[in-house]
Amino acid sequence: MDKIEKNGLKISSSLYNFINEEAIPGTNIKSDEFWNEFSNTVNELAPVNKELLKKRENIQEKIDNWHKLNIGKEFKKEEYKNFLKSISYLIEEKDNFKIETDNIDQEISSIAGPQLVVPVDNARYALNAANARWGSLYDALYGTDVIPGEKYKEYNLDRANKVVNYVRNFLDESFPLNGISWTQISKIIIENEKLVFLKSSQKYHLEDENKFIGYNGEKDNPNSILIKNNNLHVDIQIDSKTVVGKNDKASISDVIVESALSTIIDNEDSVAAVDAEDKINCYRNWLGLMKGDLQASFEKNGKNILRKLNSDRSYVSKSGKKILLHGRALLLNRNVGHLMTNSAITLKDGSEIPEGILDAFISTLCALHDFKIKKNSRTNSVYIVKPKMHGPEEVAFTNILFEKVEKALRIKKYSIKVGIMDEERRTTVNLKECIREVKNRIVFINTGFLDRTGDEMHTSFEAGPMIFKGEMKKSKWLNAYENWNVDIGLKCGFAGKAQIGKGMWAMPDQMAKMMDQKIGHPKSGANCAWVPSPTAATLHSLHYHKIKVFDVQNKIKSRELAKVDDILEIPKADRPNWSIENINRELENNAQGILGYVVRWIDQGVGCSKVPDVNNVGLMEDRATLRISSQHIANWLHHGVCEKEQVMKVMKKMAKIVDDQNSKDPNYKKMSDNFDGSIAFSAACDLVFKGRVQPSGYTEPLLHEKRLEKKNSN
Repeated sequence: MDKIEKNGLKISSSLYNFINEEAIPGTNIKSDEFWNEFSNTVNELAPVNKELLKKRENIQEKIDNWHKLNIGKEFKKEEYKNFLKSISYLIEEKDNFKIETDNIDQEISSIAGPQLVVPVDNARYALNAANARWGSLYDALYGTDVIPGEKYKEYNLDRANKVVNYVRNFLDESFPLNGISWTQISKIIIENEKLVFLKSSQKYHLEDENKFIGYNGEKDNPNSILIKNNNLHVDIQIDSKTVVGKNDKASISDVIVESALSTIIDNEDSVAAVDAEDKINCYRNWLGLMKGDLQASFEKNGKNILRKLNSDRSYVSKSGKKILLHGRALLLNRNVGHLMTNSAITLKDGSEIPEGILDAFISTLCALHDFKIKKNSRTNSVYIVKPKMHGPEEVAFTNILFEKVEKALRIKKYSIKVGIMDEERRTTVNLKECIREVKNRIVFINTGFLDRTGDEMHTSFEAGPMIFKGEMKKSKWLNAYENWNVDIGLKCGFAGKAQIGKGMWAMPDQMAKMMDQKIGHPKSGANCAWVPSPTAATLHSLHYHKIKVFDVQNKIKSRELAKVDDILEIPKADRPNWSIENINRELENNAQGILGYVVRWIDQGVGCSKVPDVNNVGLMEDRATLRISSQHIANWLHHGVCEKEQVMKVMKKMAKIVDDQNSKDPNYKKMSDNFDGSIAFSAACDLVFKGRVQPSGYTEPLLHEKRLEKKNSN
């Protein structure tokens, strides 16, 4: 790799050229000034970053030793808590406070709705996610199992009628009419700044006429009606010439709903970026999103399709004024955490740059282009979601980093907003103090079951064998953790100001189950929750019409806080007496998920994909799911629940199944043809057999090592 020396740093020439020739022009930032500030910050903060990682290791070592010393003894919660306090794992909670973040966009502060997460390294997917602010409810229902029966590619009148009936019921519930159902109307017109619904010659109105916002077309013959409920817009489209519209009594051709209010453009768990080449691809796509000129072309059904960012949506208000609504989701950038380094830049001592420092600088630099056009943030804010931080000290480090980036790029202090991923145990139990460290820039906290479970296992690795993976969702610590996140967020003043989020729906083909279950997230007081696709966002948006989340939050404020004691309940099995059949079934489930994900990561550089499980149900897999599965097997190996030979036999068996599941992929290389020569199979095995010694149980170090080996072997 060619490198350029600059202020003591050795920088990949391709990265250097990207920043100088693509990212900096148009920002009023001078190249020399940028590199001076950048190198000063890197040289100052890289050693601090290393020390924080050493502290993680030291704390984990002390916890391991404590559990070893207490094997066979009665577990006493108070003794355990006092020990955690003595090693600064659990710190003293200080006085109450309220967050003071300002200049927050409405999508985060005051509108509740779905949030997409999409890998930044795939331009087409990123564009789809950015454009998922609005989605066709008819299409989302017609193409998924929410409507039972066969899903036709072509128009089927019977299925279409079921979709229309479903949507009419939604409209009756969210936008009720006086004395009539939406199923009975024959025409919609505007009179005296009010919506009028006709049934023959009789006229009816919305029960709440304030829900009518605007329209397009003529008042006596509109082609679009804009209504709003719980701060979410719905566009009723009217066109008697379409296949759907000509079969509709009121000529309604589609119902477009405001869906993904915000989207996390992900540099982390869903991305496989291991070197300068990969990082530049990620940064270039983000830059295109911030400039507004990102495009992607692809072939579909023999046609070449060009994907680009949607424009804003224009309407006429009921009083005759022009209305412009955002055409895209508000984009947040998830940087990587503090752990990983990248060879794109090396420091004076020859070590690689902490990747999180690199991400903070470049993602913010690219976002400066949006400060001029304001198509993403209307408040000149940069939203960075920061994952995998362990406790307040690491959050404070992020705050210092962001301050230095703001100074280097000459933007207003606290322009960079932060989202804290509450996915590590030390952050959970100290969440209030974590928030305090960034009280002027915090806009987001959320829970992530899988990473959080992975850290739960690794932190208490020496305590004993962990319960079955499926039992985790029923465990006391998890329920307390989910409630605690909401409780602390509300206690710190998040209501009406910042997002409290919940985790991903991982089964993108099972939308009927999602519609039954995911309504639990707004009911829990979360004003955003993750979905795996634009279609899922469109469907999940209906839950936020049913539930007034901010009213729920007001009720939750008065409930008793969840208890740290419950969060610290270790999910281990006291005396496991499991059958060989059940153990092997669990091993097979874990092994299949690991192999199905890892083989694409290593061989094809795919960081997130729909991986069939052992029952051929497609699950969205990323590094979080990999972490929990690999730690689970590693824990059972460590405590003698299973043996290495047994696990290896399972790994080889499931590798053949994964090979069969990928048989239609022309780029796929079988693992089972040569187990010893398959880098992907080797990586999957290392994640299990070396899982005990991985930092915090993370999968990134081994994945990066093996992906680089694979790239170098090509």
